[in-house]
Amino acid sequence: MQKFLAVVKHEYKKVVLKWSFLIATLLLPVLGGLISVVPMILFSLKGEPTRIAIVDPTTKILPRIEKNLSGEKLMQKAKEAAKEQFTNVSATQEEEMRQNAAMFMQDFRLMTVPDDGKNVDTLRSELLQRIMNDEIDAYLFIPENIDSPNAVFEYRSRKGGDFISNETFTDALNDAVRSQRLSDANISEERLAELSARINVDSKGIDDKGAEKDSAGTFAASFVIGLMIYILLAIYGQQIMGAVVEEKETRIAEILFSSARPFELMLGKLVGVGLAGLTQLGIWIVTAAALVGVIVAQGSFGMITDSIPTISPLMIIGFLIYFLLGFFIYASIFALVGSMVTTVQEGSQFAFPPIMLMLAAFYFCFAVIRDPNSTLSFWVSMAPFLAPITMPVRMMAEMPPLWQIALSVTINIAAIAVLVWVAARVYRIGMLMYGKRATIPEVWKWIRQA
Repeated sequence: MQKFLAVVKHEYKKVVLKWSFLIATLLLPVLGGLISVVPMILFSLKGEPTRIAIVDPTTKILPRIEKNLSGEKLMQKAKEAAKEQFTNVSATQEEEMRQNAAMFMQDFRLMTVPDDGKNVDTLRSELLQRIMNDEIDAYLFIPENIDSPNAVFEYRSRKGGDFISNETFTDALNDAVRSQRLSDANISEERLAELSARINVDSKGIDDKGAEKDSAGTFAASFVIGLMIYILLAIYGQQIMGAVVEEKETRIAEILFSSARPFELMLGKLVGVGLAGLTQLGIWIVTAAALVGVIVAQGSFGMITDSIPTISPLMIIGFLIYFLLGFFIYASIFALVGSMVTTVQEGSQFAFPPIMLMLAAFYFCFAVIRDPNSTLSFWVSMAPFLAPITMPVRMMAEMPPLWQIALSVTINIAAIAVLVWVAARVYRIGMLMYGKRATIPEVWKWIRQA
């Protein structure tokens, strides 16, 4: 037991005290925050207003475009869009939408261009020259017959990459033409809006106790949990394989085998690296919980925090347990692969099947999120190789009965026992083989040997 604990301590310190571990552990929360915040900051940066010259022979569309780009109109559209996603819009959220609407309103400078009897080609050349002289940024030709289905609205802009402003202006133009067409047909726009208004559907999910829950937030959180476990299992599993191959290439295994049994060495390596991975996962979970707590306390990002699902302590314990189960399952396979091969390059080729198993488990998560109580969700949350990723996602989507969690843990512990037993037999002999890769018949022979 003392030798086993010594191996565990050595492997744990070897992983945790590396600069790569410290950097990855500390930088991932920072990078996650930057990935979430930086795009919002960049999109909120205000550039120079887009100067658009409009040729409107009807003299009716330009005033409607200006009205649609007003702060009140943009605010109204933002509120309608928000109501489709959120039941209630708080005063803070409304103020944020008002500020965004004012920002977009200031992003455009519209100017009318009289045709003065000139043909379209002449006007187009003049407007292109004005763009070249940096007098305007874009131009728009409005056809005379806007009711024709073949009418073409020619819009050219040198800010073609500003898809946000372009989309905002295009929507304003589309609404302006639609309003004018309704007016020409003597149809009340207000009455049509009332008749074509979207119905108000209060759609929410419910859990097994009948309590309401946010489905969108649950889907996002479940996806993040499944992806995190998949990435960690892949990283630490291949790290086990690399360590085994390194000991084999440097022939350190011969010295280690003289002081401890092969089973103690392999199991100590698995436990030490597994505890290192658990440490990293725990730090990330605590950091994420603290960040969410700060955001909720400050009331920032109200629309986002409204969608954050409730994560109970039982869920967190379950995530950690299934991470350990997944680690021992896949680490045993990677240790077996490392014992069979002679170089890391060969090991990368044989690592493809376990990686594909993890990827299949991650894909099954989408079926679990859609219906956590289906027959498929039950079996994939029980099956070894799949349960370490799918069961935490199922627990997030809807907590299954405790007997199913206990059964899943029992099945996977039994699978770990078998895999560790098989890997130990291959490890015992394969670590002392040099010069050639072991074949499948040879591995089978090692497993059958007493």
